[in-house]
Amino acid sequence: MDSQDEETFRAFVTARWQALVRVAFLLVGDHGYAEDLVQTALARTHRHWRRIERKDAPEVYVRRVLINLANSHWRRRLRLREVFATPERAAADPTLAHDQRDELWTALSTLPPRTRAVLVLRYFEDLTEAQIADALGCSVGTVKSTASRGLARLRETYAPALPEVNGGVSA
Repeated sequence: MDSQDEETFRAFVTARWQALVRVAFLLVGDHGYAEDLVQTALARTHRHWRRIERKDAPEVYVRRVLINLANSHWRRRLRLREVFATPERAAADPTLAHDQRDELWTALSTLPPRTRAVLVLRYFEDLTEAQIADALGCSVGTVKSTASRGLARLRETYAPALPEVNGGVSA
């Protein structure tokens, strides 16, 4: 790789690091492991940077590598029969929003890896169904049905406490 390629790769990493770590965290649920996944994905991307950059698709490529690495992570965990748990908080946070986010994360962590990937890419990364289908190597219909089933399952398992208004009728 020549110096021009190195410089564009460095600029890409600097610009997209936080977003990539966020996606990886949402996929695996562990910040430290998410950073490791991003580093591994970027190392794999670095080897093919010239080809990837020419296609104007470096973020799509890195995101796909992240999804593949996260799926491998979940397959290994399932093989070992580990149960996913969110990290314990040092002190309880009294805010309702924080508690609801924890509940949502717990519910999201119970979903299968592919379903979680679809929901993360659609609702946290705001990708279109076509972009998600490209990233996951499946059809748009599969993305739609997976998202629908995943949202239905989240609705079943995640029910945040709604404030009572009008004499006990919830909003």
